[in-house]
This record gives sequence, structure tokens and C-alpha cells, in this order.
Amino acid sequence: MENNPKDKKTDSTGQDNNDDWRKRFKDELKPEKMEQRVKKFKNGKYRFSFWYFVLVIVVLTILNFLFLRTPDEVIEFSVFKEKVELGEIKRVKMTNSFYYGMNYTSNEYATQMVNSITDRLTGTDPSVVGGLVYKTVPINDPTFVPLMESRGIEYYAEQEKRNYFLEILVSWVVPLLFLFFIWRVIFKKMGNMGGSNVMSFGQNNSKIVAEEDLNTRFKDVAGCEESKDELIEVVDFLKTPDKYTAIGGKIPKGVLLVGPPGTGKTLMARAVAGEAEVTFFRMSGADFVEMFVGVGAARVRDLFKQAREKAPCIIFIDELDAIGKSRAGAMSTNDEREQTLNQLLVEMDGFDSTSGVIILAATNRPEVLDPALLRPGRFDRQVLVDKPDLLGREAIMKIHSANVKLDENVDLKEIAKATPGFVGADLANIINEAALLAVRGGRAAVSTHDLEEAIEKTIAGLEKKNRLINPREREIVAYHETGHALVAAFTPDADPVQKISIVPRGMGALGYTLQTPTEDRFLMTQEELIGRIDILLGGRAAEQIIFDKLSTGASNDIMKSTDIARNMITEYGMSERFRNVTLTKRNNGYLEGAGSQKEYSESTQQYIDEEISRLMEERYAIVLELLTKHIDLLESITDHLLDVEVVSSEEFMALIAKDEKGTAQLEERKEQDMKVSERAQVKGRKRNDGT
Repeated sequence: MENNPKDKKTDSTGQDNNDDWRKRFKDELKPEKMEQRVKKFKNGKYRFSFWYFVLVIVVLTILNFLFLRTPDEVIEFSVFKEKVELGEIKRVKMTNSFYYGMNYTSNEYATQMVNSITDRLTGTDPSVVGGLVYKTVPINDPTFVPLMESRGIEYYAEQEKRNYFLEILVSWVVPLLFLFFIWRVIFKKMGNMGGSNVMSFGQNNSKIVAEEDLNTRFKDVAGCEESKDELIEVVDFLKTPDKYTAIGGKIPKGVLLVGPPGTGKTLMARAVAGEAEVTFFRMSGADFVEMFVGVGAARVRDLFKQAREKAPCIIFIDELDAIGKSRAGAMSTNDEREQTLNQLLVEMDGFDSTSGVIILAATNRPEVLDPALLRPGRFDRQVLVDKPDLLGREAIMKIHSANVKLDENVDLKEIAKATPGFVGADLANIINEAALLAVRGGRAAVSTHDLEEAIEKTIAGLEKKNRLINPREREIVAYHETGHALVAAFTPDADPVQKISIVPRGMGALGYTLQTPTEDRFLMTQEELIGRIDILLGGRAAEQIIFDKLSTGASNDIMKSTDIARNMITEYGMSERFRNVTLTKRNNGYLEGAGSQKEYSESTQQYIDEEISRLMEERYAIVLELLTKHIDLLESITDHLLDVEVVSSEEFMALIAKDEKGTAQLEERKEQDMKVSERAQVKGRKRNDGT
């Protein structure tokens, strides 16, 4: 039979022969074991648990039960008094909390004690010492003491012995330790979650990334080659500063990355730090500002102090406009933000450009920055990280699709052509959405259809196939979208129609017409702007021709076309009266909705309104005439669209080719496009020939 290691073996002397548990206990108390436990606590291997609360509550309950509990076996005072009258109680001890009644006198107790000691010395059985003891809670009864005197009862008072140390320990020390423990745990959790400790307001919240943790390189950044070239000098200086100091050159103290949202400014900063292989301090502009004045300035000082200690390094401040807004012309002041900005200006002026600390900052609102930030000696260089062109979009999609399984027939160049104006974040989202669509469809690789569907989802919103539309409204939407497509097909220099759909998408779009440009465009002529107005008005014109009624479906088209007409008159100087004159002053911002300021008279405003109305009415009449001329084609394409719900560009052009008037109109448009192209080629040859 095997021995249980927990069994305890003893010999005839009663000595323990099994030393296993004793050895284990000694091993657990060794310094090496204790150091291992301390390391585990420091490394966070022992994590806080809810059961710690339960354990503390149980311990406090036990202490309260053992030391602060009320004695039990208490009888009523009336019963206690009755036993005194009957003589069952011969001796009473009175304290502040209880009366103790004993059924023996002091002499009887002493006699019993002497007999007990004698019995032990003679080796006989010891006598039993003691008797019954009754307890009761005292009440204010003036007759009780005279009663005891009349019965000859021994009574005496005794002051209770109090353990003040234990009372203080249980009442004050234990609760305070418990509260301190809870306080430490809560604020440690807040620190781990990115929160700020109330005792460390002056410390910056920057995320320090060591050089070995920076895996981003310039090869991971695409679509902004010119911007990368500007930053190569910064990387080269951090790697080989002697080359610049030997000739007397100074590297810029600060580099400001400017561009629309999502173009990769933060990614560019990480790439610079990764290429230079230096420590990278990352902090948002909003992290400096707190509710207490002076905290932001203290955090700026702390940040630059740490940066100097870890030089060479890079400080990256994202969303600089949060603390760097201009102080001029402000209607209200913000002392905290101004003090933070002032401290930042002082710190940037205070350190030497040869110290190896480079400041990178990013913003998409350079127009609101304080001029003192942008002067030479602070942010010397401004690098534009703009929206990528066709080649840039293709390169970005190749980077983001490197770990995505693409079908063999996927042509990223064709996909890039369908994404003009998209930034890097949009393209990354398209690749991810396409991968999700492929998984949803049960495909092992991402197809071209998945990418096209992801683009449409980004542009027009989520497809809502289950939305029930009234047949009458569905017919109106079909004619509306066909009107857009026909006007786009017959308008010179217009982007070709890629798809017509009457499947609802987004928040309220009941249908859409997708046009894809053949190349990136950075300039637009007056004729092209007017052509866009015509295309936008094509939907409402088709509704009026067929139904002789107007609907609310063209509200967004009217808003866009009116904006184009207003910009032509007020910004582009394309009006008859104010040709080559700008009537508004717009901020050079990258965010939509940049504020504008009115700088003209009321009569000029009246002319603008009248000119917009005249232009819109004139173009609407031309669109009505065009669609009325091709009403048969309008109806045939609409009938086909109602049957299939989605018409591709090939189907659309095939339907136009079947109509004689439509074919003639297309030929007329091609001739106009050819004339424009030939005229541009002739001028180009003349410039090359020097004639």
C-alpha cells in the first residue's frame, strides 16, 4: 500500500518523522523564491481580480465577529433579578456592558481552588472548579442594589479591559489600508487604459516608441514620392549629422506635414523615424490641454526634457492645430492653449539644431496656425502630403493588397482609375471591404467585382436590396437616372458612364449614375463646368418630360449644380459683368466647408443671384431640348433599366447604338472631342518646334 505524502508518521516518542512538508515550507521561504514572486508582481503576472475584494470582505467580517461581536447566552434582566431573589445567584460582577451572576461566593471559589491543587499534588482526581455563570444587559433599576444587599449577595464593579491597539487596528488601520489598495488599483488601471493620474498632470502623455519597435519604412509609404524626397534630408541628418555640421549647414528644426485627412501624414512621420532608427515620441495636440491652466506648458517642458535625454530622436505632434491656432483676431481667449503654444515656441527656439532632436508635426488646417510657428527657426519646412495621382493610387493599393489574396484577372491600375480623389485611407478601406465581400460571397480570392462593389459602397453607400419602393416611385427614379446618363453620354468632355443603377444605397439614394474619369484632372474649363451642370439637371428634365411633374429626387442635383454656377461667378471670374474678378475670399483649407467672407455690395449680391438663376434656367432649357429630341431612347433605356435594375457601360452604349438619333449624337460629340484634342496637339507641336 502506497503512503500518502500528506499522512503524518510519528514514532513512539511522538516526534514527526515525515519532513516533506517541513522541507517544502523552508524551500518556499528561500530568498530565491521570494525574488521570483516579486518579479512576477512587477511584471504584472499577478493581475488584480474581483475575488480580492471578496477575500478582503470575508477577512473583515471574521475580525468583526471575533473581536467586536456581542457576547451570547444573555438572559433577560427580569430573569436575572428573579434568580437573585431566589438565591440562585450568590455573587454579581458589574461592568458597563454586562452583569455577571455566579452561583458561588468568593470563599466557595477559593476553597474549590485549594482542594483542586491538593488533589493534583496527592495524585487523586482533581475536583471540578467553577459553576454556573449568568449574563444580562444592565438597565437603570434603583431597586436592584438594595435587593442584593437585602439578600446578602456579594457584588462588585470591575472596569472592562479594552484593547486599544486592536480597536485602532480594526477601526482605522484596516479600512485605510483597504482604501489605499483600492486607490492604487484603480489608478493603475487608468494608467494602463491611457488615462491620466491625478498626481501627474505635469507629465506628458507621449507614447515613446523605441527604435527597435519601429517597423515602418519609406517602402511602406506610396503615393507621395515628392514628400518622401523632402524628408530624406532629415533621415540623413539623424544618421550622419557630421556631414552637415562639417560644411556649416543646419538641418531644419521642425518639419510640418500638411495635407487633407487620410493622406498618410502620420504614416510618413513613422517612416522617417523607422528609417533613421531613432526613438520616436508620438503625441497629439489635444494631449497637452487640460482643464487646469499651466498643465499644457508643463507637459511641453517635460516632453522636450525627455527628448533631449534620448537624443537623437523625433518628436511627432499630431493635429498641431489643437494647440497652435492663431492668436490674432480671436474673439475669445484661451489661457491654457495660449500658454501651451507660448511654451512650445520657447522650447523650439531654445534647443540647438545640432542636438539631434527633430520635430515633426501634422495638420490638415494650416490656415489656422499661428504665424510664429511657421517662421524660419521653428517649422522651417512645410511638406505637402497631397491626394495621390493615378500612379500613386496604384502603388498604395499594391501595398495594402500585399497580404490579400487577389484573383489573377484583377488589374489594380484599372481599379485605381475608378478612384479619383481617393486618399490612402480610402484605398486601404476599399481593399479591406473587398476582402470582406469576397468572404461573404464564399470566394477564396478577391475578384474585380468585389473591388468595384467596394468602390461603389464607398462612393454611394451600402446597397439596400430589401427596401420596398412604390412602383410609381421606382419608375420615376429609373427615368431620372437615365436622364443623367444620356446627357453625360452626349456632353463633350464628360466622364464616361460606368454604371446606372436603381438599387437604393446609402441614407436616401434611391438610385445613382456612376461616371469614371479616364484620367486625373486638375483643371476644368468653363465648358466642362457647364457640362457638369447639364448632367446634374438631366434627371429633373427627364422627369418633367415624361411625367410633366417635378419631384424632390433632384434636390441634391440642384444643390450641386447651383454651387458650380455660384463658383463660376464668384470664384472663377466666369461671369459677363465680373469677368476675371473674385467676389469671395476663401481660406486655403484642406477640410470641406472652409469659411468664406463676403467682400462685395448688396447690388453685386443681387447680380450674383440673378446670374445664377439665368444660367440655371438657360442650361435647363437646353437639357430639356436634348432629352426631348431623344425621348424614344430615354424610354427604351428606362424600360431595360426597370427590368435589370443595373445597366453596365457596355449595355448602355449598345442601347444607344441601336438608335439612329443616339448614334448621330454620339458621332457629333466625338467630332467635338477630336477637334479639341487636335487643337491641343497642334499647339504642343508648335511649342516643341519653337515656332
